[in-house]
Amino acid sequence: MKVWSVLLALSFALLSGCLVTFKDPIPTSDTAPPKLLGTWTSKNAWGEPLELEISRAGANLYKAVSYRKGDRKNRDEYTFTVSRHGSRWYVSAALPEKYGANYVIAGFDLVDNDNAADELVVYDLDLERMQQLIEQKTFEGQPIETEKGDGVLITTSMDKVFAYLDDTANSDVFLKAAQYQRMTK
Repeated sequence: MKVWSVLLALSFALLSGCLVTFKDPIPTSDTAPPKLLGTWTSKNAWGEPLELEISRAGANLYKAVSYRKGDRKNRDEYTFTVSRHGSRWYVSAALPEKYGANYVIAGFDLVDNDNAADELVVYDLDLERMQQLIEQKTFEGQPIETEKGDGVLITTSMDKVFAYLDDTANSDVFLKAAQYQRMTK
């Protein structure tokens, strides 16, 4: 089994409340790992089947579409960009006004079995941990309120944010948010 450690802003596919957002987007200089593209399936907290489709939307631009299986009319759709820093990948998605109209980042791991990415594990940034980092003056930021819940806006430069996130000693800032399996035909 081979694990591709990659960080990706897919938390937009799971938006359900408290958010960690950023004033600035990440740079858009890299291409996402090809194994990320495709259709993934999971179940929500109520056991309902979910699907997540990830595809190209342009040069260094990608699209994520999430919905309950069989209900493509009621879906969330976001575009995102990818950038690699250190040993990790990051992506950024602009959020609509109801989520604060800033940018979000998150993470994921692609787990390979027999040279095919069979599993996608998505990570969100821990809101409480990020609030602590603001209180400790590691990051600059402030609390925000959106119609979907409370959150925090990080205004620190992305270079400083990446320096912190790239340090493996700080991996506790990420929480597992979802686990998907590659959809087979």
